[in-house]
Amino acid sequence: MAATTFEMDGSVMEGGGQILRVSAALSCIQGASIKLNKIRAGRSTPGLRPQHLSGLELVRDMCDGNLEGATVGSSEIILTPGKIMGGNHIADTQTAGSVGLLMQISLPCALFAQGPSELCLKGGTNAEMAPQIDYTIKVFKPIVERFGVQIHCDLRMRGYYPKGGGEVVVKVNPVKELSPIKLTERGNITKIYGRAFVAGVLPFKLAKDMSTAAVRTIRKEIKDLYINIQSLQEKDKACGSGNGIIIIAESSTGCIFAGSSLGKKGVYADKVGIEAAEMLLRNLRHNGCVDEFLQDQLIIFMALANGTSRMRTGPITLHTQTAIHVAEQLTNAKFAICKAEDEHGNNDTFIIECQGVGATNSSL
Repeated sequence: MAATTFEMDGSVMEGGGQILRVSAALSCIQGASIKLNKIRAGRSTPGLRPQHLSGLELVRDMCDGNLEGATVGSSEIILTPGKIMGGNHIADTQTAGSVGLLMQISLPCALFAQGPSELCLKGGTNAEMAPQIDYTIKVFKPIVERFGVQIHCDLRMRGYYPKGGGEVVVKVNPVKELSPIKLTERGNITKIYGRAFVAGVLPFKLAKDMSTAAVRTIRKEIKDLYINIQSLQEKDKACGSGNGIIIIAESSTGCIFAGSSLGKKGVYADKVGIEAAEMLLRNLRHNGCVDEFLQDQLIIFMALANGTSRMRTGPITLHTQTAIHVAEQLTNAKFAICKAEDEHGNNDTFIIECQGVGATNSSL
């Protein structure tokens, strides 16, 4: 039985699944029980959804723990962790619930396991209100590896709304501790590329239309770079029908940014392309080193790292403020946010600094 019990109010700030993911992971890593109440109180369908339940059950299994009150719709759970064991684990949302969000809750735990982990995550790979798997692999993974970790992601099947059916296998080796990161030099944008895809019964023309509209939109602002957005028809490795686009920009210092969008019934393909392009441009204008979606995903790693991390960002998102709140409640990490006072910054440029707790893996 874990000695300490933390309590966390799931309705504060962003009031969604992120509080649950960060809280459960930190509880697991620190070996402390957590009681979460008012889960997702800020959402139109409050309480646990299938993807949150799958994530909690995955963490419970990884740490050989005990989980009380965990059913779909539940607004209160208690997680009592044991030791994080490593090994092979499967989580299946059985819906289009996001595999990227399953990875968010489980990856920090796997890093502090007693041995290597192999996580088979099933659900939606390209779903609304969650990072597309392309984002997780192309943006999140290379940046999070700067904390001194190695992750291998094998995308075996893409799955779309409403059925899901996607599958990603994530292999993680544990670490002794996380190194702090310095993401403060933006450099110049040197590369812009991406993929526009259709899957299932949707015509290939949609991919071309998304790509053309995206390139046209970016060209208005960035005139001197070759923009390579591939149009793809997904056949064998896709379950269900869907269309979408992700556009990635890389800088001379290794910063990575993205804009993405998914097609919806009744929305013209060129509008989907324009939306992704505008999202990317918005995330380049603030001269930060991460985009608005990576910002909050790095907070838990900064909190656990051994030393001071610094990250240059655009406007601080509510998700980031929430992740900081949870990390400060559940660990001794200390965060500070200040305006970036240099010639490259503008009113929307900030520095997030964190004195991490230096969590160590006692089994290594």
